[in-house]
Amino acid sequence: MAETHVLFVEDDDVIREATTLALERDGFVVTAMPDGLSGLESFRARRPDIALLDVMVPGMDGVSLCRRIRDESTVPVIMLSARADSIDVVLGLEAGADDYVTKPFDGSVLVARIRAVLRRFDHSGGAQNGGQGGNDQGGDGERGVLSFGELEVDTEGMEVRRAGAPVALTPTEMRLLLEFSSAPGTVLSRDRLLERVWDYDWGGDTRVVDVHVQRLRTKIGQDRIETVRGFGYKLKA
Repeated sequence: MAETHVLFVEDDDVIREATTLALERDGFVVTAMPDGLSGLESFRARRPDIALLDVMVPGMDGVSLCRRIRDESTVPVIMLSARADSIDVVLGLEAGADDYVTKPFDGSVLVARIRAVLRRFDHSGGAQNGGQGGNDQGGDGERGVLSFGELEVDTEGMEVRRAGAPVALTPTEMRLLLEFSSAPGTVLSRDRLLERVWDYDWGGDTRVVDVHVQRLRTKIGQDRIETVRGFGYKLKA
């Protein structure tokens, strides 16, 4: 089995060293950098499997670094924030991060979150459940293509088109869209989406869902996913 390479950007020497040791004990290969600029250089040179970015690092902050990474790659990104209620959490998610962990954190919690994110990516084949059950919204069932107006979702090829033009989605956005497209017209609660898309088996921060839904809307059409206040979201068939 190939080793998983983690890029870890953290300016606090104690946290950086202790977290690196904890991740290495769990079998990860870690490249630890003290600032955003060296983190970006390392990312480009080594192409890690996942990036852990502290929000407040010198040179280039974690949010800006996340944006730069997302411009070049769909590699999963987890933001590390000192405050759960910080606006930096939302900014990080809006910049393209897939999840966040609040400091101080337990090493086992961080490892579990990393593994959950990786399961949604190449390690799990992309989308193992959503979107492949008997929807006949005008799509080609043999190829697994689902159609919703001008939106087409190829559940086998993991491709999305809007009005014939390809839409670039991150793996997390793709998993979210597959979950919606597997049950068009059905209201999906934030808790269900956290469980099915983020692999949370406990109550998590629903801001993760809300921000990803907003990001998805900008790509597939603002009116394609409807908010049902007090309940969740649904894909318009």
